Amino acid sequence: MDTTIRNLDEQVYREFRAHAVRQGRNVGELFNEAMRAYLARVVVSPGRSTLRALKPEPFPKGNELLSQEVDAIVYGERQP
Repeated sequence: MDTTIRNLDEQVYREFRAHAVRQGRNVGELFNEAMRAYLARVVVSPGRSTLRALKPEPFPKGNELLSQEVDAIVYGERQP
């Protein structure tokens, strides 16, 4: 389906398009993937949000020690 989308942030679109090109894909393919990911998220009606409605999402690679890093920032480095 061909469609026109108005009011896109020009810089965000340029970055999105560049990312698609680097992956050897077109903007439509990447946009479809992004829309599917957005729709797969939990959508809760306003005023009915609960903690149970939240679904955990994995941290990106390289963040395995994030909890310890946050503790060090908040509570200071542990002394031996």
